[in-house]
Amino acid sequence: MAAHTETKSSEGRNKYAMNGTGSSPAQWGRAWKVDWFSLASVIFLLLFAPFIVYYFIMACSQYNCSLTMPATELFMGKADLLDIWNKTPPLTWKAATIYTSWVIFQVVLFMLPDVCHKLIPCFRGGVQEGADTPAGIVLNYEINGLQAWLITHVLWFANAYHFHWFSPTIIFDNWIPLLWCANILGYSVSIFVMIKAYCFPSNAEDCKFTGNFFYNFMMGIEFNPRLGKWFDFKLFFNGRPGIVAWTLINLSYAAKQQELYGQVTNSMILLNVLQALYVVDFFWNEAWYLKTIDISHDHFGWYLGWGDCVWLPYLYTLQGLYLVYHPVQLAIGNAVGILLLGLVGYYIFRMTNYQKDLFRRTDGNCKIWGKKPKYIECSYMSADGTKHYSKLLTSGFWGVARHFNYTGDLMGSMAYCLCCGFEHILPYFYIIYMTILLVHRCIRDEHRCSGKYGKDWKQYTDVVPYRLLPGFF
Repeated sequence: MAAHTETKSSEGRNKYAMNGTGSSPAQWGRAWKVDWFSLASVIFLLLFAPFIVYYFIMACSQYNCSLTMPATELFMGKADLLDIWNKTPPLTWKAATIYTSWVIFQVVLFMLPDVCHKLIPCFRGGVQEGADTPAGIVLNYEINGLQAWLITHVLWFANAYHFHWFSPTIIFDNWIPLLWCANILGYSVSIFVMIKAYCFPSNAEDCKFTGNFFYNFMMGIEFNPRLGKWFDFKLFFNGRPGIVAWTLINLSYAAKQQELYGQVTNSMILLNVLQALYVVDFFWNEAWYLKTIDISHDHFGWYLGWGDCVWLPYLYTLQGLYLVYHPVQLAIGNAVGILLLGLVGYYIFRMTNYQKDLFRRTDGNCKIWGKKPKYIECSYMSADGTKHYSKLLTSGFWGVARHFNYTGDLMGSMAYCLCCGFEHILPYFYIIYMTILLVHRCIRDEHRCSGKYGKDWKQYTDVVPYRLLPGFF
């Protein structure tokens, strides 16, 4: 979303923020009404998203990472679904024990007070305020994701090089049985939070009921479901256990390469470095993340609950999985080019978000690219008739495109995929998916901003006409 500051925290205290003309309510979070297209999309995802994940993982384990071969053999009668299913490893007690222990361990780390902010200069951890909810509640969060990530990885390397409690390839070796465990958790937590929303919501005023069961289940009813004061479902499942596991999964892939081929390829090392940079950045800026669309606007349902348990760890790590089956040794020039693409993308992603954060914190009294920032003054009316003011930044990267941070994110995503060469399309699923996801976010966020700011938003889009790519989109 475009960078902006407000004279007071008004979005959360007013469920219906009127636009600058005072004519219509702006959307908060997900939709109130469900049209036929939205409902069809929801039902499609609920039915087929788990099979999409299974198809990708099965294609690697049984068809050497070919996406087309399973479908082709099924169509031509060379294989049937029962053959494929019978070759798929089942749920095992070992996998269930590993996964249960992992989740419990991350819950324990999630509940620990943060000490990193006391030891690491410039790191914002400990108790931090989130954005206002639609009901006007400001929740406190214990920001300790970096601490959890560090403890987890210190123990991982201590085991790999000293204790030898388990093999570093343990994740890869149990990858499909762990998939069943992740699905069980994803569906369990999604069902639980839906029941909770009806029976004992954390805040009834922050619930949204559309009247459609499938939409409620997928997109969530409660805004911030919690157990007790500190266990926040949305923050936990968005940041842990999936994202903490991301780098461990990649390390397990690298260990499997070493076991199978006697070496770790430079493409695997490059992928581990680039994705670790992204993960560490996420936890370093976890306090900032509280103000992003995932936490500030999305409700918690199957979309986040199952998505963070299954979709994220299984499909975001496809490049590493592919490199286990298809090790790629990149030419030095290609490796350097991919590294530069990833680093430039990361720089754009991080600096764009930094400019927004700086502009907000200083109310525009700062310098961006060495100059006083330019912005557009906006206003909107809340439901109680109070007029509020915002500033929409048009300087720096925010003058290049309205979502230029997403552009940097997509550059990094492409770098991950390029590590795998061009033999198969499977590892490129990530850039295709991220493009669809971020374009959809652009449109959804701008629809909300247009409803909120009215004619002022039109003025802003006239000044910054492009969303992601100047001259194209």
